Amino acid sequence: MGKGLKYGIVLGAAIVLLFVANLLWGSVSIPVREVWHILTGQGSTKESWRFIVVESRLPQAVTALLSGSSMAVCGLLLQTAFKNPLAGPSILGINSGASLGVALVMMGAGGAFSAGVFNLSGFLSVLLAAFVGALLVMALILFFSTFVRSNVLLLIIGLMIGYLANSAISLLNFFATAEGVQSYFIWGMGNFGGVSLDQLPAFSIVTLIGLGCSLLLIKPLNALLLGERYAENLGVDTRRVRNGLLLVTGLLTAVTTAFCGPIAFIGLAVPHLTRLLLNTSNHRSLLPLTILMGAVVALVCNLLCVLPGERGMIPLNAVTPLIGAPVIIYVILKGNKNQFN
Repeated sequence: MGKGLKYGIVLGAAIVLLFVANLLWGSVSIPVREVWHILTGQGSTKESWRFIVVESRLPQAVTALLSGSSMAVCGLLLQTAFKNPLAGPSILGINSGASLGVALVMMGAGGAFSAGVFNLSGFLSVLLAAFVGALLVMALILFFSTFVRSNVLLLIIGLMIGYLANSAISLLNFFATAEGVQSYFIWGMGNFGGVSLDQLPAFSIVTLIGLGCSLLLIKPLNALLLGERYAENLGVDTRRVRNGLLLVTGLLTAVTTAFCGPIAFIGLAVPHLTRLLLNTSNHRSLLPLTILMGAVVALVCNLLCVLPGERGMIPLNAVTPLIGAPVIIYVILKGNKNQFN
C-alpha cells in the first residue's frame, strides 16, 4: 500500500468521524439515539431537535467539508502556479476581491441582499459579485506575472491589490446604511452556517464541479513544477493551464467567500500540512490529499467554533489562525527552499 493511499484512508476515516461529531456536538445537547433516528427518518421526540439537526448541523457540516476542500485546493493551485509557498487566496488579494464584490451588493443595497436569501437578488447577486471580484483580482495577478519574474515582488503586488480592495470596502462601509454595515460585518466574521438546507444542493454542485476540474489539472501542474519552458516542451499549453487555474480558483473562492465569508489561513496552511505529511510535491497524490486535509481542518475548526450552553458560536476567523498561523511560521522558519523541487 502506497503512502498516499494509506494517508488517504486515514484522512477519509477522520472526515467521517469529524462529520459525525459535527452532527452530535452543539450548544444544544441532543442524545445520539435521537440524532440517529432523525437522520434515518424515524422522527424525534422533539420537533426542535429535528430542526437543529436537519436544518442547521447537517448543512453546516457539509458546508465545512466542501469549503475546506475548496480553499485548500485554491491555495495549492496558486502556490504551484506562482512557485511561492506564501501564495493563497487571502495573501494574493483574491479573497479581498471577492469581499469587495459582496460589499458592493450588500452595503450598496443597504443590506437588502445577503447570501442567506435563496432568490435571484440574494443567491445569484452575491455569488456573481463575489465571482467577478475574485476573477478580476486573479486576472490582475496573472497579468503582472507575465512581466514580473520575482515571486516576492508578485506577492507584494498581490498584497497591494488586497489593500486597495480593502480600502474600497472601508469607503463603502463609511457611506453605507447601518443595516448594510451590520449585514457585511456579520458575514465578514466567517461562518460555515451561511448555507441553508435549500441552498445546499446548489452550493454542493458548484463546489464539486470546481474540485472535479482541479483534479483535471494534476498532470499540467506537475509539468509546471519543472518550469514553463520544460512544460511547453512536453506539449503543455501553459496559457490554457493558467486560464483554467484562474477559472477554478475564482469559482471556488467566490462561492465559498459568498456564503461563508473570507475564510483565513485554510487555503494558505493546508497545502503545507499535506506536503509535510507526504514529503512530496507530486500532485497525483498531493492534490487529492489536500482536498481531504482541507475537509478535516475545516470540520475541526467548525467544532471549535461551537460553544457549550447558550453562548452561541465563535466567529470562524477567530479559530482558523490557531491552526494556520503556527503552520506558516514553521514553514518560514524552516526555510524550505526545496518546497517545489
